Amino acid sequence: MTLRPGVTLLVSLALLFAGSGGAHSRLAAQVPDVLAGEPYVSLLGDRARIHFARDDSLVAERVLDLIDAQAPLPGLPADVPSGVSAVLTHGPEAFDELTGGVVPEWRAGVAIPAANLLVMPSGEGPRVLDGEGRRTLRHEWAHLGLHGYLGDLLVPRWFDEGYAQWASGGFDASEAWRLRVLMALGRAPALDSLTLRWPGGREQAHSAYLLAASAVGYLLESSGERGLTVFLERWRDERSFDVALLRTFGVTPGQFEEDWKQHVRERHGWLLVGSRSSAFWLFLAIVLLAMVRVRRARTREKLARLRATEPPDRPDFWIDGTGSAPPSPGVAQAP
Repeated sequence: MTLRPGVTLLVSLALLFAGSGGAHSRLAAQVPDVLAGEPYVSLLGDRARIHFARDDSLVAERVLDLIDAQAPLPGLPADVPSGVSAVLTHGPEAFDELTGGVVPEWRAGVAIPAANLLVMPSGEGPRVLDGEGRRTLRHEWAHLGLHGYLGDLLVPRWFDEGYAQWASGGFDASEAWRLRVLMALGRAPALDSLTLRWPGGREQAHSAYLLAASAVGYLLESSGERGLTVFLERWRDERSFDVALLRTFGVTPGQFEEDWKQHVRERHGWLLVGSRSSAFWLFLAIVLLAMVRVRRARTREKLARLRATEPPDRPDFWIDGTGSAPPSPGVAQAP
């Protein structure tokens, strides 16, 4: 699930409906013909069928083109996912009706892998097609791809969210300072606690998302997409996340979490935290203002000393005995 445009948080309900598991995880959802009293029609593309209200036909065609043109997901076969049902809901009521009303109001998109279903609102205008909307689409597409490849295997929530973020543009380093604060205050939950229920509040979800995105980014920092491909293959073959993690990266989940936290502390130190603080910038502004004033005072003092040592405009040797200045050179005197 993703936040409305203008907010960087990307979270998902990928595991909310995952209880069905098994073969159902690769079956397309049966989308109702009517949502919130509005008839829906559909278009079939190469990789998905998109459902929409008639007024959204132009937007739906563009979104279907974006889906069919999706680049292969990192570490996954080029044809994953496929057979997706994508729905552009025309309003909040339709969105809630399709998702069961369990999605927070600040969402901007939802992936439901158990039904191979992707839901995005279109009733908020063309933003579904702007940069943030396309990133949301890629994020949810990544959820479906990951679960479609792994089948009925349970995916740890932090990895699910972190993978989707990595596939849709990577970790937002400008938010890294928040991780440092969370850890310093002891408010960073263990990664394995982000498994069953994603936090419902915006701030709590934001924190959980940062943890997940940072952890997956760190895991793949040195190995890149090749390491991810090997890891996912082993995970699917061994049917164990822990075994695949150990065989591919040489660490247990507990060791990885400790290494990652140490990485956050070292890379995102207190200087970065301070630089993101309004108090820091106020203090810096005061220091700079004081430096400017001191420099100006020194400049004025230096100018005053220079003026004190300059000869006067009409020194004494220019004055004759009568107290008047002699004529300027080259100027004739009256007889």
